[in-house]
Amino acid sequence: MMTSAPFVTCDLLDDHPDLDIQTLIPSMDGKFFQSYGARKSFAGQIVTVKCFEDNSRVKELLATDGTGKVLVVDGGASMRCALMGDMIAESAVKQHWNGVVIYGCVRDVDAIAALDLGVHALAAIPRKSNRQGIGEVDISLYFGGVNFNSGDYLYADNNGIVVSKVKLLD
Repeated sequence: MMTSAPFVTCDLLDDHPDLDIQTLIPSMDGKFFQSYGARKSFAGQIVTVKCFEDNSRVKELLATDGTGKVLVVDGGASMRCALMGDMIAESAVKQHWNGVVIYGCVRDVDAIAALDLGVHALAAIPRKSNRQGIGEVDISLYFGGVNFNSGDYLYADNNGIVVSKVKLLD
């Protein structure tokens, strides 16, 4: 885990007024991020993946060492299928990922709620995705008014999500 001490995104912004810290807009086109994991605040270095209704790359990435990292998934805000369920989330926990932010849906929310993983997504849906091996990793993403780049730092809690080019916590 990147930090063992809890943090509050509001305080991070207040403590660093001179830094260019991006704040995810809470509603884009009526879509709101919700917290699904047991870890209510999480932070880490970003790894990006862009995939639409295909969670192949999400599964692959979360099966690798994620120590100190957060996976940011641009699922195109699709509401037709989930990009992560309990089995992939369990893999993320085993591989020490701090969290996952999905611009799309998750499933198996009761099981995910019991896992020590931060998970923010737009919604839940029981339908799984169709795996075809499609998706792009480590590319620049943009949603919710924020640019997400692999190597930047993400901080999330129940107040929202912020992104910084520099590490804000030790």
